[in-house]
Amino acid sequence: MQTPETNDDTLALRALVWTLDDPNRAMRLLDLTGLDPQSLRTSAGSPATLAAALQFLENHEADLIACADAIGCTPADLVRARERLDRA
Repeated sequence: MQTPETNDDTLALRALVWTLDDPNRAMRLLDLTGLDPQSLRTSAGSPATLAAALQFLENHEADLIACADAIGCTPADLVRARERLDRA
């Protein structure tokens, strides 16, 4: 059985992959978070980076909804995952 933290990590990683699948959205993520491709690669599994990726989606509701639909969850699931990752 997976722990909530593992589920949050998995959900956030899936959301991050969805975000990076679109070049314009990926560039917006990098620009707004201050990450560069190398730092994103090295920190992609960290709670802080995963929370930042989810916060990025929260800040643009259309992306939040589209991502949730694409990865098979609700927008509220993504928000809750970000809240728990922020506390990790």
